[in-house]
Amino acid sequence: MSKRTKNQKLALSKIEVGKTYTLKEASALVKEITTTKFDASVDIDVRLGVDPRKANQMVRGVVSLPHGTGKQVRVLVLCSPEAEADAKAAGADYVGLDEYIDKIKGGWTDVDVIITQPQIMGKIGALGRILG
Repeated sequence: MSKRTKNQKLALSKIEVGKTYTLKEASALVKEITTTKFDASVDIDVRLGVDPRKANQMVRGVVSLPHGTGKQVRVLVLCSPEAEADAKAAGADYVGLDEYIDKIKGGWTDVDVIITQPQIMGKIGALGRILG
């Protein structure tokens, strides 16, 4: 068995074996005993006591993170030329129609969200295989 370092011994002395910690206490304890000099990730295992094979006990949820995921969402708006100014004002990254349809047919998929108008759907129906 390998020897424990001073930092490991100090961290282990702060943990009470067998004690059940609340989420708030556990997160505070993890922040206190960490020795890393970077933003590390923490895995949480929660025992819910449900049987996933039963349909009435399925657990699903959505979490809205307070500061987002840190990833910038790239938005493409496929619209008529009359609506391009409105789309740009609303914050779209890419605005256009035919040139972006040609780029997508060529394999360009460097966007996260595509928004379009109902009358444009006929033109982009063929892009379904590329966009998924």
